[in-house]
Amino acid sequence: MFARIMMAASLLVAVAIAATPKDSFAAGASDWQMAVARTIADKQVYPRSALMRQMEGTAKVKMTVDRTGAIKSYEVVQATGVRVLDNEVERLMERVNPLPKPPSDMGDEYLTFILPLSWALQ
Repeated sequence: MFARIMMAASLLVAVAIAATPKDSFAAGASDWQMAVARTIADKQVYPRSALMRQMEGTAKVKMTVDRTGAIKSYEVVQATGVRVLDNEVERLMERVNPLPKPPSDMGDEYLTFILPLSWALQ
């Protein structure tokens, strides 16, 4: 049964930039968003105890990164409500730092965005 749950587990990640990019560099921003999503998805794990208990949840994390991709700050703005998953959010933030470097045409010295993180069994 555990093997079936492991195979059915899917980790979902999406990045929503707080400020919508201008058309002139939307493609660069989109590529960066995809790179960030891939980086996070590659390092996101489904805690074994959550899998065994078939626990699911979604957290939202507000992150600020600098021009090098270093995470300067983050705040969990919506917890999953499942302690083991909420603890994994904290560990994940450590594993993904730094993120890919944002494109130079994205403007600001710091970029702030909301990152939804989901743990779902399918």
